[in-house]
Amino acid sequence: MKKILLLGSGELGKEFVISAQRKGQHVIACDSYAGAPAMQVADEFEVFDMLDGEALERVVEKHHPDIIVPEIEAIRTERLYDFEKEGIQVVPSARAVNFTMNRKAIRDLAAKELGLKTANYFYAKTLDELKEAAAKIGFPCVVKPLMSSSGKGQSLVKSADELEHAWEYGCSGSRGDIRELIIEEFIKFDSEITLLTVTQKNGPTLFCPPIGHVQKGGDYRESFQPAHIDPAHLKEAEEMAEKTAAFDRELDSETEAKLQKIRAEMEVEMDSKLSKQKSDAKKVLAWMEKNYENHHTEYVIQLFQSMIKE
Repeated sequence: MKKILLLGSGELGKEFVISAQRKGQHVIACDSYAGAPAMQVADEFEVFDMLDGEALERVVEKHHPDIIVPEIEAIRTERLYDFEKEGIQVVPSARAVNFTMNRKAIRDLAAKELGLKTANYFYAKTLDELKEAAAKIGFPCVVKPLMSSSGKGQSLVKSADELEHAWEYGCSGSRGDIRELIIEEFIKFDSEITLLTVTQKNGPTLFCPPIGHVQKGGDYRESFQPAHIDPAHLKEAEEMAEKTAAFDRELDSETEAKLQKIRAEMEVEMDSKLSKQKSDAKKVLAWMEKNYENHHTEYVIQLFQSMIKE
């Protein structure tokens, strides 16, 4: 049985808890409010602000989980790297979570590092920056928070007059403590899909049937599977996903090599410290033995002299 720390306890988290318990796992559900859906079925629960890194660390130290599963965006994800180094499995990995929980990170990875086709985009930390970016992209354009869910804070902006409202709406819909928006060109598309990808340590990348999505007015409405799309488009999506998977495997390999180097350095350092401690202990023991012999000899001499006087 594994102990799983679930960070986020919404409806999806509830389904996860039920499935994990069917497999005999022990789940601790966490969220910022009591009575969250997943907490109602979990073995244990914790209520705290997951953006508070110290609070998150205290919960991890309290429960000593084998696995951490992030379910929402509002998490101090940087701390997951530390937990991973301590030997806790982060699903899918600390690096993957940090990318996928932050639109800025995932967009820059896709467009700049992997060279995947994306809409033109800019970031804006102020209303003036948003106006400047919109002038470059043109209208209509899409404005949304760097961190949100279910389409919250997202606007389809058709003119410059709507930018101020888009800015305010985007900031109010942002999750976590990030106050920055992304503005991107509007792409006329036939369909929107998610292609769930499963990577294997020793095997080819696996793809689930595509999941279709429906949004209206910038708000998420429904999802369905399988989504029927042109086979050529599906193949292109799989190729893009494979590029990302290959990047993940390369980074995982580099990370493992770095961890092995750190472990080797720690072992050398520990061996050195243990060797010094043994040497110091031998010196102390030799001094104690010598000191004992000197005191014992003095005592015997004094006792003998006292006996002669008597």
